[in-house]
Amino acid sequence: METTKRHINNKGGRPQKEIKRNKTITVHCSAFEQRLLKEKGKEAGTTVSEYLREIGLNGKIDRPRKEFPKEALLLNGKLNHMAANLNQIAKKRNSGEDLGAFMRTQLEEECEQLHTLTITIRNYFV
Repeated sequence: METTKRHINNKGGRPQKEIKRNKTITVHCSAFEQRLLKEKGKEAGTTVSEYLREIGLNGKIDRPRKEFPKEALLLNGKLNHMAANLNQIAKKRNSGEDLGAFMRTQLEEECEQLHTLTITIRNYFV
């Protein structure tokens, strides 16, 4: 009994896309306009081609919303809590309890640094 092998013609490689984008449209623009289109595409997180295609077909770009990672939110909360505690300690110490000028200055600087760090973290994700 003879066995026949079926030869599958699979060359491997990347699977084919469902929709091929193999047609080109040439757009004439100035160097300034080209730079603006590249910047706007970068802001939207896409290439210039994707940016122009989305604007042309939909009239707008749907930018993905950045979500705060859980760890960043926890860190932000901890830093705010630390800053509030340091501020309360400094306020109590400043109200009458004996505390040297150096320590007061150090507490104020630490509170300000924590506040600045919190703003930096928040602005990173906005």
